[in-house]
Amino acid sequence: MPTKAQHNLLLPIRSALAGLSIAYTILLSLLPSPAQALPVFARQTGQNCVSCHAGGQFPELTPYGRAFKLTGYTLGTRTVPLSVMGVASYADVRNTSKSDTPSADFQKNGDPLLATGSLFIAGKVTDNIGAFSQITYDNYASQSNDGKYHGHTQADNIDLRYADRFIDANRDVIFGFSLNNNPSIADPWNTAAAWIQYVPAPSPTSYQFIDGNAPFPGFGAGGNIAGLNAYLFWDKTVYAEAGVYQTANHALSLFSAGVADADKTKLQGLNNPYWRLAISHEWGPHNVMVGTSGMIAHVYDSGSDTADPNNLGRFRNVGVDAQYQYLLDPHALTVQMAYMRQKQFYSANTLAGDPSPYFLPDGTTPVAAYNASDTSNIFRTKLTYVYQAKYGGSLSFFNSTGSTNTLNQSAGFDSNGQITSTDPLSTGISSTRVTGNLSGNPATRGFTYEAFWTPEQHVRVGAQYTAYSKFNGAKDNYDGFGRNASDNDTLFLYVWGAY
Repeated sequence: MPTKAQHNLLLPIRSALAGLSIAYTILLSLLPSPAQALPVFARQTGQNCVSCHAGGQFPELTPYGRAFKLTGYTLGTRTVPLSVMGVASYADVRNTSKSDTPSADFQKNGDPLLATGSLFIAGKVTDNIGAFSQITYDNYASQSNDGKYHGHTQADNIDLRYADRFIDANRDVIFGFSLNNNPSIADPWNTAAAWIQYVPAPSPTSYQFIDGNAPFPGFGAGGNIAGLNAYLFWDKTVYAEAGVYQTANHALSLFSAGVADADKTKLQGLNNPYWRLAISHEWGPHNVMVGTSGMIAHVYDSGSDTADPNNLGRFRNVGVDAQYQYLLDPHALTVQMAYMRQKQFYSANTLAGDPSPYFLPDGTTPVAAYNASDTSNIFRTKLTYVYQAKYGGSLSFFNSTGSTNTLNQSAGFDSNGQITSTDPLSTGISSTRVTGNLSGNPATRGFTYEAFWTPEQHVRVGAQYTAYSKFNGAKDNYDGFGRNASDNDTLFLYVWGAY
């Protein structure tokens, strides 16, 4: 816990966070209402979407788009600060037979559905202040016992900025501050954890294996927290950002609006630093970036008592990323790479809880005790090409590796040396099908193939096929019930519109 001296030091930062949050709340109350996210920026700047987005493919940014973001969304003139976005989709999992309850494990499989919709309130407020805020409605957020689905609305991405720029014959300096609810959302490159997953992933379980739910580099703290970051972009070459995060509560509760208290990420004080450093270079139609980022987050166990220090765990993340773009009409080519190494230290109460219920195949020897910490490594790379800002495709590769830990095991042998999901002999030990992990190892690997068409700049129609060569630590029989990684291969079709 912070000492009294540390507490006094943190008070100005807390006050700044609270003050900016109150200012943002007032801003929202003053904005015109009926309601609508990114096309508002096109209306504000008078530019076509291709100016800000590579090949017109939102949300991937061009150098101009990055400059627009870094200068606080303030270029151009004020306009109605509203946009809307929606996603209609279809998913088909290759094999749904190895399941006790396919209707639960593969909800809406093979059914077209209207998945999510977002309202954006964004744009220029003053010459130095701008905002990007997203509120998302999930049509399939939960399901009751009678099988009916219930929609839910909550705060998604929020980024409120103050920025300024100084340009003369010898310098070009952009600096600013971002009050936001997701580490790396302020980042202008799409290799950042908050942006590398770009197509919204619907909630029904038939979508659990699509590319949007495959492993992505990310920060253990997750989103819907509150942070204040300062950043600097020097001569279009050096980008540096640093900030601190805390629980999004009290005056900052706007940043976790709609999230049930038991589901909120609870952080210890402001002892949760984030940093980012990148080197960028542009020449002709080419631009390239190489960067690194990291965060240390002290996170309480989900739904636990934050007054008990034994419920406090810790995440330590360090990542590297790179991006190359070639942008010369009618071609747009982007190559991205991102790697994140995470070490998670479990809380004392987690480690002191009930031991793993599983045994070795002899039905007598218990599996190993829990590890006090886990290490995971996630690597992503993607190649995207777009022609005439209309026709495009991408190829993605993902690979997740990490330490084996029985804490993460959700399938295994019972005291009779059997693996069952129904526990017919009342041993008190059952295993999970489909998503079960027999090894306790996170290793998952695969490719995603994508083709898309943009008939006009506000609509994208796409098809993705995600194929797995490894899942939950194995190629074959990863859940103990004969399910193989390739059984999870999934076709995903989507229509994604924004206006």
